[in-house]
Amino acid sequence: MKLVSLSVQGFVGKLAEGAPVPGGGSAVALCGALAAALCSMVSRVTLGKESLKSAWEEMKRIGEEAEALAEHFLVLVDGDADAYQEVVAAGRLPRKTEEERKARLAAIQEALKKAAMVPLETLRAAEKMMHLAKPAIERGNPNAATDAGAALHLARAAAAVAIANVRINLLAIEDEKFVEEYRREVSEIEQRVDLLFDGTVGHLELRLA
Repeated sequence: MKLVSLSVQGFVGKLAEGAPVPGGGSAVALCGALAAALCSMVSRVTLGKESLKSAWEEMKRIGEEAEALAEHFLVLVDGDADAYQEVVAAGRLPRKTEEERKARLAAIQEALKKAAMVPLETLRAAEKMMHLAKPAIERGNPNAATDAGAALHLARAAAAVAIANVRINLLAIEDEKFVEEYRREVSEIEQRVDLLFDGTVGHLELRLA
């Protein structure tokens, strides 16, 4: 059964079981989906409110993009768990002969690359999510300011954990070019995310003052 098919209670219980999957990667992909859902909600409670008519066009765009991001994050919930299982499966390949050992090591390396790709995709999506949360906070229905703020914080949490997951997976990858490219992209996104969060949380505080 897919993780996203579980009930909320079922997912929380599965997370607590002590098995390797689901883990933090799946959990924060779900955080991203929740952030997107919150932005969609802020969009909906803003549209139709005459006093906020100047924000309708932007809120409509935010709602549409947030819905697409929510679907993407949900794919990543299971994608993270699937990537880990592929690493485990590669490690269980036969290694009696030299040829088998080489094939096994190559399979492990490919699986590790995929295991790094999934959290990087979560990170990219989390950055996009934060860009949606910013105008939702600034121009959305003020009665939903805390909901937009929750979206911001959930997306920031997803980004932080995704950064850590990419970096830890890169430690076991031997392809230096791959590692260098991923480290560079992660560092660049991390800087942008930090600036975006710092610049947005101030607007949230003003909304709540």
